[in-house]
Amino acid sequence: MRRVRAAAGTAVFLVVAPGTVVGLLPWLITGWQAGSSRPAALIALGALLIAVGCAVLLYAFGQFVVDGLGTPAPPAPTDVLVSRGLYRWVRNPMYLAVLTAVVGQAVLLERPVLLAYAAAVCVVCVAFVHWYEEPTLRRRYAASYDEYRDRVPGWLPRWPRTGSASGAGRPG
Repeated sequence: MRRVRAAAGTAVFLVVAPGTVVGLLPWLITGWQAGSSRPAALIALGALLIAVGCAVLLYAFGQFVVDGLGTPAPPAPTDVLVSRGLYRWVRNPMYLAVLTAVVGQAVLLERPVLLAYAAAVCVVCVAFVHWYEEPTLRRRYAASYDEYRDRVPGWLPRWPRTGSASGAGRPG
């Protein structure tokens, strides 16, 4: 039953937060109107970036349900720190996935305004992580978060060091 509640909460949060940032706001900005001359290579690259961003986002959200028995939403966090799967390589795969999808939309539609939007989203994400998420995670998970933070980079993915992360919970 707990996993069902975690899945339901995660699905709602997925629609509300990333759904707004990746779906609703770009649509409001562009109306999904494409530029005039879109080479096939740009269409393919944009579609690939969107697909990769969405796949990573869905996988990362799923890890909260499976590994953490909670949600990525601040009001319903996981009981343990999610540090396996994507979270072995980077602490913020969801934010990176959202940015990848928005950049993919900019490329696919040939709409530079979406690159400016992606830059603004990036600033908001970095500030949110720095001023809210990291202090909250440090309070919630104490030494396990500090050890995880020392081992796994926040924004530039890298192959995990020896002795990969174990356990589960919330990313930083």
